[in-house]
Amino acid sequence: MKTLHPVPDRDPRPVPPEPPLPSDCCDSGCDPCVNDSYSDELQFYREQLVRWLERHPDAG
Repeated sequence: MKTLHPVPDRDPRPVPPEPPLPSDCCDSGCDPCVNDSYSDELQFYREQLVRWLERHPDAG
């Protein structure tokens, strides 16, 4: 008898980025700052989430 394995989701919901800890920023003007990188990653996540929700309207 064959064992059925769950099929991996081929279109998983985007996962938000982990925010940096307050201690991650050294406040010395790094380019890019971890907060700038997080902001960019968060914007990308939001764009991906909008597209994903368009493909999965019942998941909203």
